[in-house]
Amino acid sequence: MTKLTTYTPNVLGNLFDDFLTPSYIVRPLHGQPLESHFKVDIKENKKGFAIKAQIPGVKKEDIHISVDGSIVSIQAETKQLDQKTEDEKVVHSECYYGTVSRSFQLPAEVDEGATKASYENGVLNLHLPKKNGGNAHQIKVS
Repeated sequence: MTKLTTYTPNVLGNLFDDFLTPSYIVRPLHGQPLESHFKVDIKENKKGFAIKAQIPGVKKEDIHISVDGSIVSIQAETKQLDQKTEDEKVVHSECYYGTVSRSFQLPAEVDEGATKASYENGVLNLHLPKKNGGNAHQIKVS
């Protein structure tokens, strides 16, 4: 015999969702809230790490990267440029501007002096070589 379950549709829909989210208190003046983080791919080989971060809509001058040992921080800022003219008005705006950042710890320390970064078509590519002497060595007990 099959067990039946009752489906009760949500009559009020998402009416109270705004009250339950922290963004209810602080709303942007216009546009949607900025994503809380950006997507990152991290690859490791013997010599170092390759990081690819998707950060669309940001100028390369507004991306800030810091490396402290094995901790890498990436911060990106997009700025709101409201330009008003007398013959037009904003009907709908979903583009929101603000700051996003990510920090993560890598399994080995990074050689800060040899790092390289490039940004093209909304993708940040980082090459972070491992610091020499940062690898663990096996010690033979005699």
